[in-house]
Amino acid sequence: MPPRLTRKFFDRSVHEVAPELIGATLLFNGAGGVIVEVEAYHHTDPAAHSYRGPTPRNAVMFGPPGFSYVYRSYGIHWCLNFVCEAEGSASAVLIRALEPTAGLAAMRRRRRLPDERALCSGPGKLAEALGVTIKHNGLPLDRPPFELRARATEPEIVKGARIGITKAVELPWRYGLKGSKFLSKPFKA
Repeated sequence: MPPRLTRKFFDRSVHEVAPELIGATLLFNGAGGVIVEVEAYHHTDPAAHSYRGPTPRNAVMFGPPGFSYVYRSYGIHWCLNFVCEAEGSASAVLIRALEPTAGLAAMRRRRRLPDERALCSGPGKLAEALGVTIKHNGLPLDRPPFELRARATEPEIVKGARIGITKAVELPWRYGLKGSKFLSKPFKA
């Protein structure tokens, strides 16, 4: 079994951590799977929640690395992020999609869907399937309810523009597992 990811793993550039999460395993209370899509957000990036400085909503981003940052998107969906870089940097990786491999019955029940391809193919879907909410904001990623394990093999990774933002859209900070049918949206060739 691959080793667990510790908080030290996240104490590096968000641009190093993000692609290295592709192929890693994310379990939350025993449900989850293989991370197949992420996006990096750096504090110097106008699309990052931390760009304008600390607020009650984004405070965890300014703390130490290796903690969860959960926020509500469009007032509807919870989104799960992993805080990276040194304390004060306020950079994070948005977990966009998983290939579900564990706890499928619970994820199907939460999402009310039988199709495993649609369970975690987007950040809001993923959080709903796992049962992640605001009460999980600020939790350490190396302790329950989280279990993160390094990838077992070196995957083929594709990168491209991030999705659903209006600022810094040209930055190629979205990473995915090449050929995965579990992505939220295909990468442009």
